[in-house]
This record gives sequence, structure tokens and C-alpha cells, in this order.
Amino acid sequence: MKRQAAMNNQSQSSQSTISSGDEAMRYLEQAIASGKHWYIALLEAVGMWTVAEEVHNGRHYCYLIAGEAFDWLLLAERLCETVDELIPEDEKNALLFHGQPPLRLAVEQFKELIGSAKYQQYLNYFYGITVEEALILAVREEVRKEKRASGYNREHDVANEAYRRIYGTTEAVLLKHFRKEKGCRHLESISLTELREFTYWLFKYRLEHCDKARIASDTNKALRQLNANGFPRSLCLLRY
Repeated sequence: MKRQAAMNNQSQSSQSTISSGDEAMRYLEQAIASGKHWYIALLEAVGMWTVAEEVHNGRHYCYLIAGEAFDWLLLAERLCETVDELIPEDEKNALLFHGQPPLRLAVEQFKELIGSAKYQQYLNYFYGITVEEALILAVREEVRKEKRASGYNREHDVANEAYRRIYGTTEAVLLKHFRKEKGCRHLESISLTELREFTYWLFKYRLEHCDKARIASDTNKALRQLNANGFPRSLCLLRY
């Protein structure tokens, strides 16, 4: 119920509020068919969407991580599936696989189309998951270079050292703590949804346990990593 309520926000666009996923998909199809640009219609449908998670064709879609972090591109993928024949294949693939939207929108335009509440949830996802993943990757690369220079290059030890530097202990210990806090069984494998939830938990753990200067430094390091990897600023719509 908490997740459902978190996603049930009114669209800030000029379109009327839509109260279900089915109606949002129906609107998307009708808007494109009537001549509206598919990307604008898609963002409006995102703003109208109310379902926090669902199972569709045997696949579990979790759009709202921990009730706070909105994975809008996952929802975009789901919505595009319903109007696949109405969208240029190259533009759709550029958005979903490379993060390159077909139109360049200002932050305020994007925010208006999906709604201010969902935009804030998207920022939670960007900083809490995308940036956190980039931070882990950046520190792992630092550790890997150091170990290569000393002739020691065991990947398991690289990962453990990276987590120790960022969070003060190993990934295994943190994952056990995360699952215990959530009341989940400890399994050998981890699903993509649980991995994203764990990453978001790590972000909040770091905010709680690190001083502000360290948090700012780590965030800048992660953003530099994203830039180095070609993460498109047009997608995240942030002025970083």
C-alpha cells in the first residue's frame, strides 16, 4: 500500500489525471496515433502511471525501489512495449539502451511532464542507485590499479577492499545486514530488483555513516566516473 500510494501522484501536465496503468497505456497509444510526438506522450503517460510494481508476461517490474526511488526508464520500456509499432525503432533503442532521448528537454519541461513528485523520486534513483553504482565502480578501479602495480590482482579482494573503503566493511557483511533489516532470507544469488534495493540501501547507509565532506567528495568522484563512461546528461536532466 505504501508503494502504491507513493506512485499515485497527479501528472503536472495539461492532461487529466489517469488512475491506472491500463488507462495510461491507452492514453499513450491514442496520443501518438493523434500526432503527438511519442517521447512527449511517453513522459505524460509516465506521469499518469500509478502502479509501483507488477508482473507482466512472467517478468517482475519494480518501478519504485524502496518506495522512494523511481526507475523511469524501466517504466518507459514497459510503456514502449505497448506501442512498439508506433515508435521509430532507432529512437526507441537509443533511449532505452543508450539513454539518448529523441528530443532535448529542459529540466522544467521534463519535470512538468512526469510530475514533480515523480521527478523527485527519479532524483532519488539517480543519486541513490546510478551514482552509487558509479562510486563503487570508481573505487574498484582505483583498488585494481593499486593491486596491479604491486603484482596482486585477485578480483574478489579488489571488491572487498572497495567496499571497505566506501562503507567500512565487505559487501557480504553489508548484504547480510540489509537482508536481516528487511527480514529476507540470505540466498547465494541476488535478483536485479534486490540488487537495486541493496544499492539504494548502501547509499542511505553511506549518508548515515560518513561525514558531509566525505559524502561530497565521493559523489563528485562518482559523477566524474559517469562522465568518463559517457553517461548522457540529457537523460538524467541534472545540472551536475
